Amino acid sequence: MTWYKNNKGDKIWWLDNGPRVKGKRIFSFDKEKQFNLFRDYPQALTDEEKEIFDNENPYWANFFKGKPIL
Repeated sequence: MTWYKNNKGDKIWWLDNGPRVKGKRIFSFDKEKQFNLFRDYPQALTDEEKEIFDNENPYWANFFKGKPIL
């Protein structure tokens, strides 16, 4: 497992779980505290973290827009 950023200046790290793990999108702001995209977004993020996430990941922000929070 390795951490990577989508873009050089991003604050968010994404975890590459390898080819055997499907459907898990894990991200972190510090590579310590991990968030599961489908379980934790947006309710487990602070307002500041959500703003950063949405700015760096407009696809996912739009994907979840209007969907109920579980």
